[in-house]
Amino acid sequence: MDNLTHTAIGLFLGRIGLGRWSARGTPIVLIAANIPDIDVVSWAGGPLNYLAYHRHLTHSLLLMPVMALAAVVVVRLAGRQPVRWTGAFFAALIAVASHLALDWTNVYGIRLLLPFSSQWLRADITGVVDLWIWAVLALGIAGPFLARLVGSEISSGSAKERYHGRGFAWFALLVVLLYDCGRGVLHARAVASLEARMYDGTIPLRVAAVPGMVNPLKWRGIVETPGSYVIQDLNLAMDPGSARGTIFHQPDPEPAIDAARRSATFQEFLRFSQYPLWRVTPDAAVENGKLVEVFDLRFGTPLAPGFMARAVLDGRMQVVESSFQFGAVRPR
Repeated sequence: MDNLTHTAIGLFLGRIGLGRWSARGTPIVLIAANIPDIDVVSWAGGPLNYLAYHRHLTHSLLLMPVMALAAVVVVRLAGRQPVRWTGAFFAALIAVASHLALDWTNVYGIRLLLPFSSQWLRADITGVVDLWIWAVLALGIAGPFLARLVGSEISSGSAKERYHGRGFAWFALLVVLLYDCGRGVLHARAVASLEARMYDGTIPLRVAAVPGMVNPLKWRGIVETPGSYVIQDLNLAMDPGSARGTIFHQPDPEPAIDAARRSATFQEFLRFSQYPLWRVTPDAAVENGKLVEVFDLRFGTPLAPGFMARAVLDGRMQVVESSFQFGAVRPR
């Protein structure tokens, strides 16, 4: 998830009680809720390096206690005040766990079992940014201020003025949990609907349902068949049989794909990509050259590219240049 969401969840965890487990408990929890994303420093090595190391060991179960301890140490050194190490550590551990759980819910996924397994685990029930979760979190943050305002108008000096948002924090956390559970049920329905259909006379090899940005009933289906992918917009409020999909055919095996696949750029990208679609086209800039592209269909298509790797090959099937990018190709 985005760091606004992680920060708000950390704030609410602090308000419901974790912030009282140690001196400076709330700053500890806030930092711990975000500290796995310290891997953002990998961006200094470029987009491909970031792809390789984002949500890497800092997001694993093995390093979860290390991340929690690091958050406590940061606050202890920065604040120069004693902390209750046991309470602070376990509060930070819960906050780090909340980060991993939220990242697991979205389509990007998480490598939770590193270094023993590099498998990407994901629930596909939320986007990296979810507007409905933002709305709930905003209410949880604004609610205490509104409650103080109303309380001061009704009864000056009452206990309501000292209200610190614990009730709103519980409300926001529970609503986000219930929302994700509801998303999980809708996701299961979307996947079942996609699996129940035939595509070009064949049953799908596998399917995925990617959540929409706004409407929880709208999903973007990815259906893999033996020779193609079908991108199917799905609205659970309507008859799924009435929707039409866009078919993207996979190219036949050829030396250009094999050569590109052996490059470091493509190997790293294919470790991440879950639904790779290949494209091979002539490249006029190189004599007898070919352009090989592979797209992760979770994040875009050749018509609207998202995560993709590309390589230019010469007539001897040697890679002249290769690159990875998160968006559309810039003209050369």
